[in-house]
Amino acid sequence: MIGSIFCLRLFVRSVVLGCMLCAVPAVAKDNVPDWVRTVAARPLPAYSPDTKAAVLLEETTYTVAADGSAVEHVRSVIKILRPQGRDDGIVAVPFDKDQKLVSLHVWSIGPDGHEYTVSDKEMVEVGYQGQGNLYQDDRIRSANPPGRDPGGVIAYEYEQKMLPYIGEKTWFFQGSLPRAEQIFTLELPPGYTYATVWAHHAAVQGSDLENRRWRWEIKDTPAINLEQILYRPAVSSLAGRMTVRYTSGAAPVDGWQSIGEWYDRLSHDRLAATPEIAAKASELTAGKTDFFDKTEAVAEFVQKEVRYFAIEMGIGGYQPHFAADIYRNRYGDCKDKATLLSAMLSTVNVHAALLMVDDRRGVIDPDAPSIVGNHMVTAIEVPKGYSSPKFRSVVTAKTGRRYLIFDPTWEKTSFGQLEHELQGSYGLLMEGPESQVIKLPILAPEFNTVHRKGTLHLTADGSLKGQIVEERFGDLSDHRRGLYTRGDAKQQADYMDHVLGEDFSAFKVSDVKVENAAELNKDLITAYTIDVDRYARSMGTLLTVRPRVLGEEAPPVDRKTRTVPIDLRETMQIKDDYTIELPGGYGVDELPEMVKIDLGFASYESATEAKGNLLHYSRTLTVREVALPADRYADLQKLSGVISKDEQSLAILKKQ
Repeated sequence: MIGSIFCLRLFVRSVVLGCMLCAVPAVAKDNVPDWVRTVAARPLPAYSPDTKAAVLLEETTYTVAADGSAVEHVRSVIKILRPQGRDDGIVAVPFDKDQKLVSLHVWSIGPDGHEYTVSDKEMVEVGYQGQGNLYQDDRIRSANPPGRDPGGVIAYEYEQKMLPYIGEKTWFFQGSLPRAEQIFTLELPPGYTYATVWAHHAAVQGSDLENRRWRWEIKDTPAINLEQILYRPAVSSLAGRMTVRYTSGAAPVDGWQSIGEWYDRLSHDRLAATPEIAAKASELTAGKTDFFDKTEAVAEFVQKEVRYFAIEMGIGGYQPHFAADIYRNRYGDCKDKATLLSAMLSTVNVHAALLMVDDRRGVIDPDAPSIVGNHMVTAIEVPKGYSSPKFRSVVTAKTGRRYLIFDPTWEKTSFGQLEHELQGSYGLLMEGPESQVIKLPILAPEFNTVHRKGTLHLTADGSLKGQIVEERFGDLSDHRRGLYTRGDAKQQADYMDHVLGEDFSAFKVSDVKVENAAELNKDLITAYTIDVDRYARSMGTLLTVRPRVLGEEAPPVDRKTRTVPIDLRETMQIKDDYTIELPGGYGVDELPEMVKIDLGFASYESATEAKGNLLHYSRTLTVREVALPADRYADLQKLSGVISKDEQSLAILKKQ
């Protein structure tokens, strides 16, 4: 679903690992530069025993020419500390036609002190395998230097010439490895000015080196390691970065506004509608007078009938294709689909703007304007005074205009909703001089739901049989909608067996019926019959039975000290209602206690009742927030414990 617009050029190491063919070079004692030996000889900072590798030096010099072109020069030295750090010694530098790789040099010093130089012929060049992209011109030059064992040092130096599309450079100085020393130097031509913004890190004062050169230094940057963290946020949402915005003439203007104006120049002519586009929009909205009905018809056409495929070269990673081409070819990436939707809506007198977002919540910082982001959606202006209960993702801009935020790329999000990955984060509304950063809404739990209802009969031998009806809506229905619209019968049966197998050890399922799988604005309904052996356990004259028939909803937790924010992913509401007819001759002897807890961000309640020969269980779990600070982890642990205990609670039946 994600387009590569504004993407960080992150390298997937598995691609390179599968392509590394170079042999170990011969010893070349005199070719390792002195600066590498000097850095390698420095005392190592005190790192935790599980640190797999560390960056000893990372130095970047960014030089801007009078014509706006730039040269980036990078030096890096990495020390391998544990066997698990070997892959961090693989060197990989991305480039494309507008970011030409002028040179790349790689050296290493093995744990035994041997020094190596990797020659050009021992490096490999591979294409960047973007997700869902038909073609893009990104390439990667990589090297697999010898000596990548604990105690070994890997060093590289490269230079790139680039034609920046906007006067901006972001220095990403924090990641999965600790960094001992980092240096960023900016060189500007006469007549240029600059400004910096910092995200996820306190601002560091730069040094004026004179001759229009400035230098920033950071030491002992800790690693961000979230591999074993539950409910972890994206690394990029925590990693420190500095964005330098530079321009000739006056000081750079308001960041978000200038970025929006820049993108407006890139995209404005691409939004033009053709007669064919207008005719299709007219056809889709024929006979529709309500604003929701009109916009939904056009939005669903782009969502369902325009395939996601990306063809991106150079600035094509930023600039959408022409709406006419997207419509004719019936494919495009996220910014293409958003562009076509805006163009089609304009022909039926509905204004829409592009909205730059990031599906990694927290990456876009409202106080740090930059083009760091990885996705594009559509902001559809809602007429004054208009309201609809189906418009659930509406925001109000500083101008007072209201916009419905909709992502035409995500196939299983109904019109009027917003997928959970984007909720609670920020986006840049591209409205020319009125461009601004806006906060995306967090949808109410009632718009992301699961409701399970069961009417079942329990026999004296402990078997349970009856019908389950499950209704799902919103993101919680995404996976099943895909399964029942694109999966085959075996996949569907295997999935059902997997789900039921979490609650039953021996069972049969039959009469499965599915409704509304493709109708996103209706509940997905799944109905089936289950026959469960040995559901209740017999102990003399007693039977113990679990009133909660299906659904394990206790959030998994651990007992580790929490230091990073908690990402709960999505708001939701889950309800269960089960009625079990008791076997003849048995009555209720003991029931689980009622449960009720409200922690603000979430609440849970359940009740088990006996009415005649019926045992009824009901519960509701409501999650109201998508993210929490680290200090609320104890509350999440408490909620998990309460739910887990309730889910395992038993009712005791006694033979009369």
